[in-house]
Amino acid sequence: MSDDFLKKTHCERCGGSLAQGRIMSMYSTECICLACKDAERKRDDYPEAVAADHAAIRRGDYTFKGIGWKK
Repeated sequence: MSDDFLKKTHCERCGGSLAQGRIMSMYSTECICLACKDAERKRDDYPEAVAADHAAIRRGDYTFKGIGWKK
């Protein structure tokens, strides 16, 4: 997570406000709004992104960049 994560005011994916909350994307290091996170969870490849993140953490990689956002 970047040092300015909590200072961001707009979603790095959709440009919307982060006033209602923020979270890091499971696909990348983007700071995204909760609506974008909900959309992520509905993607077919979401389980793959979660598994890759968990595997990285298990091997000690706490700076995993994600599997990449594919539109």
